[in-house]
Amino acid sequence: MAFDGIAVCAAARELDDRLRMGKIEKIYQPEKDELVFHIHTPAANYRLYASSDSSHPGLYIIDKNLPNPLSPGNFCMLLRKHIQGGRIAALYQKDSERMIEMDLETSDELGFSVNRKLIFEIMGKHSNIILTDPSENRIIDSIKRVPPEVNRIRQILPGHYYEYPPVQNKIPFRTVTFEQIVSMTDADEGEKASSLLKGIQGISPVIAEELAAAGDPAGIFQRLSAIRNTAASKDPAPKVYLKENGEPADFHVVPISIYGDLENLSFDTVSEAISCYYSRRISSNRIKQKSSDLHRKVSAALKKMYLKQQRLSEDLLNAENSEKYRLYGEILTANIHNVSPGASSAVLTNYYDGKDITVPLDRRFPAAKNAQMYFKKFSKAKTAVKEKQKQLQENEKEISYLESVMTYIENAEDISQLEDIRDELTETGFLRKKKKTGSSRKKKEEFYSYTTSDGFRVLAGRNNRENDLLTFRTAGRNDIWFHTKDIPGSHVILLSEGRKVSDEAIREAASISAWHSRGRSSENVPVDWTLVRHVKKPAGARPGMCIFTDNRTIYAAPKLP
Repeated sequence: MAFDGIAVCAAARELDDRLRMGKIEKIYQPEKDELVFHIHTPAANYRLYASSDSSHPGLYIIDKNLPNPLSPGNFCMLLRKHIQGGRIAALYQKDSERMIEMDLETSDELGFSVNRKLIFEIMGKHSNIILTDPSENRIIDSIKRVPPEVNRIRQILPGHYYEYPPVQNKIPFRTVTFEQIVSMTDADEGEKASSLLKGIQGISPVIAEELAAAGDPAGIFQRLSAIRNTAASKDPAPKVYLKENGEPADFHVVPISIYGDLENLSFDTVSEAISCYYSRRISSNRIKQKSSDLHRKVSAALKKMYLKQQRLSEDLLNAENSEKYRLYGEILTANIHNVSPGASSAVLTNYYDGKDITVPLDRRFPAAKNAQMYFKKFSKAKTAVKEKQKQLQENEKEISYLESVMTYIENAEDISQLEDIRDELTETGFLRKKKKTGSSRKKKEEFYSYTTSDGFRVLAGRNNRENDLLTFRTAGRNDIWFHTKDIPGSHVILLSEGRKVSDEAIREAASISAWHSRGRSSENVPVDWTLVRHVKKPAGARPGMCIFTDNRTIYAAPKLP
């Protein structure tokens, strides 16, 4: 991660330029380790995002709204009491550390002017956000409290004096001299980057390697000077470096030559670069965390149904093989006088084929009673065949439904989709209802929306409830419906809008259908398509389950327009 002292330097300078004398109008806490400040300045309104999460700590401006929980956290309520309505006097970096301090001018309960300081410690797993009273240097509270049992040296608790993290006896990157560079690089060539990392405060391993690649001490000092000037200037060069699959690999506010082979994106501001880098990582981590519980519960339900399917199939096979019971009963009835009392079996002639057959007997009962017992077994088996077939069909429908739900969980792209899936599972009885902690909000249905190369709109459901709404409420009778053949996936609608649909539009819509299915990782996926008027929903069927006729099948590679 490149949020080192150099990146913090550039971020603090940019935030100070844009937010100085801004008024904090709103504060909310989307997650337990995150805060969002709505700040009004004469130039514009900004959303300042702060995170103390160990996987993505940082402080930067964002351009999108994050969810505002109905019940704010305790630290959020405390900040609203102490600094909401206050103004930002200054934002600056502490020495060369990964720390940004925000000086605030606000009012107390009696209306008197007071000063407060918000300290953002951007230090990996030790990240924190701390509100202090600078007049006494005391902690008012923090987003993460650190008691003595967690850290015996440095506690972060209300009422304690605030102490900066221990100094590591490094030289701040802002003040390193050429002579100091010479002394640091006396080590072997292979240890040069390690020596620079241990000796200079505020640089990351990537910057240490970048400096070491400059060669001799003169080259290293020249490269460090250029990095310092770029970080302190009003026009840094923030970039996000991408992996081969397009995912962000790293970001920094200065060009990194050792990433020369990687594709990169340039940004006008540091906040834009940081936001781009973290947005996908944060989204991916949250979705993984939020989906794990749903995935586990649906997997458990599916496991039970697979086992039930196996047992029902075995019972059905046994029931279908029950013709021998009728035969035993008939042969015993015809040969009662030939059966010895108390025998455990009898060898009798099968009058259907003239061959001998051994009939097992219960020695406690006479032959007539044994015959009645075999007829009763045969009668039960005939009834069981019908019942087991019915249960097997119902179980297969439940498996199909849950497999489709599992596909939506695995393909979910944001938290709201997972919440919709959770609501659907609750409504269908697979999950218990949770107690509501606040007023319910009406959810807006949103489909995936695409446009084909020749201008046709294509919509796809994000879950089973949306599939029903899309197919049976939104689509017209003459629109075209797509679904992967025998593979769980979304309903996809190609809107004809009164025009003749082209073959190319059908191929692209089939590719969209293949993409929004469990076959996404395959190269070629069969997709059924038909007119919407040929799609029906059976009475009592689960959400998203339907039947269709007059369909054709096309093979398509999973991809989006």
